[in-house]
Amino acid sequence: MRTLFLHAWEDVKVKLPEKEIAKLPKKLCLLTVIQFHDQIKSIQKALEKAGKKVLIPQTTHTFLQGHILGCNVEELKGDFEAFLYIGDGLFHPKALLMRNQKPVFAFNPLTSQFFEVDKKEVEAIQKKKKQALNAFYHAKEVGILITTKIGQARLPDAIKLKEKFKDKNFYFLLDNTIDFSKLEDFNFIQCFVNTACPRLGYDDTVRTHRPLVEIDEILLQDRMY
Repeated sequence: MRTLFLHAWEDVKVKLPEKEIAKLPKKLCLLTVIQFHDQIKSIQKALEKAGKKVLIPQTTHTFLQGHILGCNVEELKGDFEAFLYIGDGLFHPKALLMRNQKPVFAFNPLTSQFFEVDKKEVEAIQKKKKQALNAFYHAKEVGILITTKIGQARLPDAIKLKEKFKDKNFYFLLDNTIDFSKLEDFNFIQCFVNTACPRLGYDDTVRTHRPLVEIDEILLQDRMY
């Protein structure tokens, strides 16, 4: 069955307050959700008019520059001092804080709220990440969660992980949608490795009492790439 994705623009004009723009660092990395992406060029011009240097990067899993998804838990490099996120909620800016050491500022066009995202929002998650990674290295029986979703399927990486750690027994659990209630059927597994959306390894860890580690955390740790 074919799936059709349509871009839906928010009918709200993004207007950054000049006094807030003045507080921002000189060099910015601008990112937004698809609902406001049709205005990204006008936002860039407003920032540059105020003397800011604006970088609009291409993130993974996206087709448009400056578009950010919740699964964009990645390190973004470039000549900038801070991130500026345009959109509502903390889901996306928290993803930026996961892998980046630079401050994240956010502007919500729906409420006109402007703020710097508190690093404490992710500190507890980062602590749990380290605990899960440690559990993986000590586990003998490991379950790898693999999705068939387009853009998230990472079976080759799962195979690479199995070849790297030959002292462990790996069980590949493949499905379109990860059902955490079904994981309890595999009570012999000591640790799960998530290869689907990275946010599962952060936001959904409370849905299983066993450690759940992101595959990228292991790959980065072992310099497999």
